[in-house]
Amino acid sequence: MNPPSPLRGFGEASDAAAQRRLNVLQVCDHLGWEGSRMHGVKRLFAWMIPRFDPARYNVSLVSLRKKDLSEETLDALGIDITYLHKSRFDPATLPALLKIIGRKRIDILHLHGYGATTFGRCAGMMRGLPTILHEHANLTDTPWFQKVADRLLAPATDIAIAVSKSTAEFVIKARQMPAERVKVVYLGVPLEEFSRKRSPEEIADARRELGIGADEWAVGTITRLHDSKGNSYLVDSAQQVLQERSNTRFFLFGEGPLRADLESQARSLGLGDRVVFGGFARDVARVLSAFDVSVFPSLWEGTPLTVFEALAMGKAIVATDADGLLDVLTPDREAVIVPKRDANALARAVVHVLDHPEERARLSGNARLKGQQYDIATFVRRMERLYDLLHRVSRSTKRRGVLQADLTFLTGGIRA
Repeated sequence: MNPPSPLRGFGEASDAAAQRRLNVLQVCDHLGWEGSRMHGVKRLFAWMIPRFDPARYNVSLVSLRKKDLSEETLDALGIDITYLHKSRFDPATLPALLKIIGRKRIDILHLHGYGATTFGRCAGMMRGLPTILHEHANLTDTPWFQKVADRLLAPATDIAIAVSKSTAEFVIKARQMPAERVKVVYLGVPLEEFSRKRSPEEIADARRELGIGADEWAVGTITRLHDSKGNSYLVDSAQQVLQERSNTRFFLFGEGPLRADLESQARSLGLGDRVVFGGFARDVARVLSAFDVSVFPSLWEGTPLTVFEALAMGKAIVATDADGLLDVLTPDREAVIVPKRDANALARAVVHVLDHPEERARLSGNARLKGQQYDIATFVRRMERLYDLLHRVSRSTKRRGVLQADLTFLTGGIRA
């Protein structure tokens, strides 16, 4: 008689998983850049971790760096988080991580970031734990030492998740992962927060808070003020738009190392109060609701959470042809797409959308429809099924089991 397949009954919780909750450890390098109160990965954890079924999954978080001292802490949300206070290459990270894995009786490691995926996979290999490499960035290459680590640790990886197709290519080519182990799984946002219809009074209040006059257009972005986001091209485009539509105001919300440079650029162009740097947006949905056009001038992207937010809210979108944006935006359906690094094209697209109300309405309706595909609750349900599968088959098949399973649930066919 043949032994039972380790994949038999996939989709149902295993006997072991049914007897107790699975202990899942999310490990990340850090929870934001210096001076950033709510970096993208922190927002993702804030949305994701509380949505796991508490009867079946006990999900905790480790940051390899120092304690997050900002006012927007994950601790305040009731998330179980440990800070290791380790520097980037500190070898003491591994024993510290192993200690947490032992104390929390961890069953699954879900890893985000170079340090997390390096030390985390070492720990997973030593303890025989299933490991998930989750890549959020879309860079051109990695340092030689990361290549060495990734090549050595590829056999210790059950599956790699990429947030976009271009990110998957980066994981395969630069991060040395076999293509068959790499799957594209899109993130999402809390649809109950971003897709609900807002009354004209709510929108008018939000616009008044931002100082937008009744006869003014609001063009905006909520972003990290970093090279990859291309905001200098947005500032350049603002000058051109204002020459044609002087009743337009541009809003750049967000924090990052380039804020002073961008403010200096706006001053040198004589843009005055036509370009507003709003800083940290506590209520992103409320700020977005005030915009007539949402702009993404990115130079390169994984796939930003902000594009899912804009889609869910049904915003008219102007975006560049950065790969991570084209993964989710169809040109001339949900967005007007322009070439990267082209302020003239960006300005022309913004003016076109402002001048054509029927075009704004069409883009808005298509965006809202597309946004329904990207619910963070659906992403969490996918991860729950992946955790169940890994818990059941990883050890017994020496990490080959996940490749033998039907993984279509990662990309579709699952309800939140």
